[in-house]
Amino acid sequence: MKAYLTRRYMFSASHRLHSDSMSEAENAATYGKCNNPYGHGHNYTLEVTVSGSVNESTGMVCNLMDLDAFVQREILERFDHQNLNTIADFARTVPTTENLCIVVYDILQRGFRHAHLEKVRFEETMMNSFEYWGENRVIE
Repeated sequence: MKAYLTRRYMFSASHRLHSDSMSEAENAATYGKCNNPYGHGHNYTLEVTVSGSVNESTGMVCNLMDLDAFVQREILERFDHQNLNTIADFARTVPTTENLCIVVYDILQRGFRHAHLEKVRFEETMMNSFEYWGENRVIE
């Protein structure tokens, strides 16, 4: 029997959507106001969903303190109040929220061992949300 746990975290970060492989005109046409040379910021909401068997003695999929500590150390301390364009994770890729989903998923997938990582979901604005389930998603 598998149960799911989703935990929400919040952080603020800025970015500029700009690709060095495109001209200024192509960048402007592709990214519009998000290509502002000074960047812009978001108050991101990150949802992390993990799954596993419910432990008989604790009644939990995983200990929330373990998940919170990992996300604080590996995600929030890395990205909160940062310009994503200046972070090594985005040295070769445009820091779109789609790419942010993939980066965060990969960090969690490599390091969190207390439950199975199902997906990450970001709310960038009230109108935009993004999800990433990993490349090897198995549909049940």
